[in-house]
Amino acid sequence: MSTQTFDKVAIVGVGAIGGLFAGWLGSRLPAGQIQLSAVARGDTLRALKERGVTWVDAEGAEHRAAVHASDDPASLGVQDLVIVSVKGPAMPAVAPAVRALMGPHTVVLVAMNGVPWWFFDGLPGEAAGLQLNAVDPGGVTAANIPTSQVIGCVVHASAAAPQPARIQRIKNNQLILGEPAGGVTPRVQAVAELLGAAGFGVTVSERIQRDIWFKLWGNMTINPISAITGAPCDRILDDPLVRGFVSAIMLEAKAIGARIGIPIDQSPEDRHAVTRKLGSFKTSMLQDVEAGRPIELDALVGAVREIGQHLGEATPNMDALMGLTRLMGQMRGLYPEPTKTPQ
Repeated sequence: MSTQTFDKVAIVGVGAIGGLFAGWLGSRLPAGQIQLSAVARGDTLRALKERGVTWVDAEGAEHRAAVHASDDPASLGVQDLVIVSVKGPAMPAVAPAVRALMGPHTVVLVAMNGVPWWFFDGLPGEAAGLQLNAVDPGGVTAANIPTSQVIGCVVHASAAAPQPARIQRIKNNQLILGEPAGGVTPRVQAVAELLGAAGFGVTVSERIQRDIWFKLWGNMTINPISAITGAPCDRILDDPLVRGFVSAIMLEAKAIGARIGIPIDQSPEDRHAVTRKLGSFKTSMLQDVEAGRPIELDALVGAVREIGQHLGEATPNMDALMGLTRLMGQMRGLYPEPTKTPQ
């Protein structure tokens, strides 16, 4: 057991996954163990102030947890643990809010999709220390959140938030945690114990970048293709031409992974077989398009492409996917218009 404790916990990004963290931490731990707060605004802030966060279990029963919510992070005070669960495009904007919650010993758990801004801090090899403009333009996030205070988190769970601060259709509960610099430390063990007590199945990784990359390898293609076409996962993989395109991109990403010290033993076809068994479902990016929300293309595709450019690895298929998805997003107002001619 770790001796480190987290008395004050704040959630930044109370969407489906952030709401799941809030709901389980707020209702499944012994009363009074933590002081739970959240940074929110608009309808989510109003809902949290009126009734807290509500989550619905598999039997349809509702559970509620009180949350001290505010749109002024400084008013919440310094936290012991900050859980950040926002979409990639929002990260530079919320980074100052996270900074306002931090003291010198605050731990920041980053539970986001794709390649995070801190990915190469502590990862040896050809790209050690590489700063990714695709996910942190101008270094705003890195300037506000020191990597030394970050713990990475890969989320293997899904949920829906049909209304503000109401979480339902919860599937799976697995989290993988790890230090950016590698190894297992008392603080990552302490976070794992806290989340485990709240009902998550937690694994601590000695090299979290591997786990991030392996999840990314499977969803960096299906997500944008679904966003372009409107097709669910099974239709994408059942079309031989599209499936071949997906495989070609995965092989490009696999070559990049090998260069940065994260080789993947699996073949694209092996991964397709695993994904196909999940049946028909809408990816998160397709759901974002349908809801008119910004797409997190840069964390899933743009960052991998940028790494490839840094290494001199050709990525013609990835380039095509990036260009097509970017253009679709721009035409719908879901991705920034170029400020100069794209490279």
